[in-house]
Amino acid sequence: MLPPRVLTVEDLPAGSSVIACAAVGRLVTHAGTGVTVPEPGMKAAVDALTVNGSAHGFTLEVDADGRISYDLTDTAAEKPAHAAAAPARAGGACDDGAYATAGRKKYGTYQWFLGDGPLPGNLSRADARRAFEEAIATITTSRNDCGLADKVSAKARYVSRTSRRAGIDRKGHCTARDGLSVWDAGDLGGDVVALTCSWSRRVTGRPDALREADVRFNVDDYVFTNNPSADCTDAYDIRSVATHEAGHVFGLAHVGPGHEGLTMYPTSFLCSTSARTLGRGDVLGLRALY
Repeated sequence: MLPPRVLTVEDLPAGSSVIACAAVGRLVTHAGTGVTVPEPGMKAAVDALTVNGSAHGFTLEVDADGRISYDLTDTAAEKPAHAAAAPARAGGACDDGAYATAGRKKYGTYQWFLGDGPLPGNLSRADARRAFEEAIATITTSRNDCGLADKVSAKARYVSRTSRRAGIDRKGHCTARDGLSVWDAGDLGGDVVALTCSWSRRVTGRPDALREADVRFNVDDYVFTNNPSADCTDAYDIRSVATHEAGHVFGLAHVGPGHEGLTMYPTSFLCSTSARTLGRGDVLGLRALY
């Protein structure tokens, strides 16, 4: 029997039976974040956008027989502090074909809800919905400034507001899924600007099927704006961050050092709107999935 405390991946090593260990519903942590063990046949993943690009994210899978496995790989690496200037997008982003995928996709339409709590940038519900819809549409239509045609079949639809919250706690841990994909804001702690939790099920010979994906912005520790001005110094652009998180929702993973111009680089640059549109690698990653 497992000890009555938060677990690490060492406490519950790969190959363990979540049934024999009574581990379903227990929190497992790694590298500053964590996921709650899902039921057999499900996979839970956490992807964090941080102020310095440090690696915060991993995947935990429970097979149909209850055996656990992990993917602890994250291409993100330590980068300069978040106050660093944003890299130029012109040319570089459109020439950079790097991408990584998480091995999952949304079959059918991603239906999402707006949480009934705080929102980034003190936006109204209507303005937050528009900002998130635009960011999600950037992914589903592979919107870019590189002249690349939209060949991506991903779809999304906003459903309504909900009193439920994203399945994410104040320490940036993924809690149990509740069947609704919710976008909201709150406290994530530490150096996490925004975070996506996703739950998927294995599909033989194809990418896993996304069942739910929740997104939260860290408004307790960071400032967000929907319209960075010339005198902006310490705010993150809402739509840039939301586009990055929507990339995770639809199966894109982080790219590593040297690819700072791409939307899926694992940090967001202060006052920069560059990630509102995709680079070549971001588009190629979506095409590989859809």
